[in-house]
Amino acid sequence: MTSQTYRPPTADQIRRAPKVLLHDHLDGGLRPGTIVELARETGYEGLPETEPDKLGLWFREAADSGSLERYLETFAHTCAVMQTRDALFRVAAECAEDLAGDGVVYAEVRYAPEQHLEGGLSLEEVVEAVNEGFKEGERRARQAGFRIRVGALLTAMRHAARALEIAELANRYRDSGVVGFDIAGAEAGFPPTRHLDAFEFLKRENNHFTIHAGEAFGLPSIWQALQWCGADRLGHGVRIIDDIEVADDGSVTLGRLASYVRDKRVPLELCPSSNLQTGAAASIAEHPIGLLRKLHFRATVNTDNRLMSGTSMSREFELLTEAFDYTLDDMQWFSVNAMKSAFIPFDERLAMINDVIKPGYAELKSEWLFTQTATTSESLG
Repeated sequence: MTSQTYRPPTADQIRRAPKVLLHDHLDGGLRPGTIVELARETGYEGLPETEPDKLGLWFREAADSGSLERYLETFAHTCAVMQTRDALFRVAAECAEDLAGDGVVYAEVRYAPEQHLEGGLSLEEVVEAVNEGFKEGERRARQAGFRIRVGALLTAMRHAARALEIAELANRYRDSGVVGFDIAGAEAGFPPTRHLDAFEFLKRENNHFTIHAGEAFGLPSIWQALQWCGADRLGHGVRIIDDIEVADDGSVTLGRLASYVRDKRVPLELCPSSNLQTGAAASIAEHPIGLLRKLHFRATVNTDNRLMSGTSMSREFELLTEAFDYTLDDMQWFSVNAMKSAFIPFDERLAMINDVIKPGYAELKSEWLFTQTATTSESLG
């Protein structure tokens, strides 16, 4: 035997493995204690609980409704305490720290600047506060012995009318920490084609964007995001499974849209735990990621909203490992997929893959050799 490739990774190995995160919402990942403290500082009195543990539990239970619309309601509380420069800076710094401590080496974290203006900040001040917070979080992570790089995705709300304005904002800050653009919010009734002017602008500027599509709404949402809007990635995209037919004998037939998505290597920002909460999947074992992995779609693993789902990247991989018997090789496959799909320059992506991700997994996969040697020595002694 020359490899531990087929042995399941331990929880500790999963945590230490270099992971890449493409779909994580800043206002969906606050520490419960931070929410309580910021609410006290800003005078916000709308929290359903003021004890951090109880508040964290409330967020998870409120989000665990099976409805995307109900799920989105929980963000009223987190956004309410993110209306000052200091609050945005703190939340962003803690986000980078928390991800780094979980073994994430690269992350693209998204937020909607238009949702943080109630305290009098301008859109530019919101972006600068978050960017500075991410840099501070990266610095603190280095001091703690971790490495992480965080890029921001600026999100426009699909039910509003500021997409072009936010796209222009993302373009202005593209060399200062912002790596791309996104639209988010309830899909039904708010198709991405409502914001074609924003996407056309970004394409003219050779900029990157992803679109929330194929989560609560089905194939038409994915089709519009790709063929009308020109999305580089699909935020979720889990409903592409509706265009894949599995026969009783196990044979698989892809529809034309699913074939296009796979052939063009369109990245899918899959968020397993979140999908369970919003009703896109019944269980982790039944989540489409299992089949999409087997069919070699450009699948990636993501957290979506760590607070609402009570999750982390390590937690997502633990669940997938238990459900699908994934190994460190599978984790590396997902992580390389995500890094290939990131919105930073090609040479930087390649360096992350070759100098950070692959060596990190190689070291983890070799640990069994030293464990075996130690066990043999003990038995001989």
